[in-house]
Amino acid sequence: MGDLLGEWFGFLHGVGVTLQVVAGVMAFGFLFGLGLALTQVYGPRLLALVATSLERTLRGIPVIVLLLVVYYLPWDLPPLLVAIAALGLCSSGYQSQIFHTALRSVRPGQVEAGRALGLTDRQVLVHIVLPQAFRLAIASWANEFSAQIKETSLVYIVGVAEILRHARRIIAYTFGNSLVIYGFTALIYFALTRAGNAFLRRLERRLAIPGLGKPLA
Repeated sequence: MGDLLGEWFGFLHGVGVTLQVVAGVMAFGFLFGLGLALTQVYGPRLLALVATSLERTLRGIPVIVLLLVVYYLPWDLPPLLVAIAALGLCSSGYQSQIFHTALRSVRPGQVEAGRALGLTDRQVLVHIVLPQAFRLAIASWANEFSAQIKETSLVYIVGVAEILRHARRIIAYTFGNSLVIYGFTALIYFALTRAGNAFLRRLERRLAIPGLGKPLA
């Protein structure tokens, strides 16, 4: 227990790094995943097929393999960027499916009503479809956030000094207490996951529109 008390600053630093990775991954996955979803739903048939193939490829490759592929690319990227790029690519495949479903869930009648009012297809997308799709996607996006919090535990293999890497360093120099230290590490990941989900539940309730989807329980 004394090892944990003496290493609190290191764990705080690890939490900070983990949050940086998660923020970068979710932002990367959001932008790329939304682009894939829009292409699948509204793009020309050929581009939609390419986007679908890319999405399925990204979802079919293990995260640890993507990490190693990006790490060994012929570019000298910092470990933090390697982690964000690899996990972001993986997340974009899953986020594309979240937004694909959300876009398809917007009622066709609302799109037709927007066109009847004289809105262009782009205006209908920006002002009618996307705002509703984002609200509908929050619950599934919360699940992806939880998954990515846990996936960050793999980035130590490319040299990122996150929570698990710090825990392994403590075990290496103390030669013991593995169960206690890994148990404490698990509690940190659990707390981060619960805090993130609580925030997203509150956000969903705040943005909820009566009759549009169902907020998280």
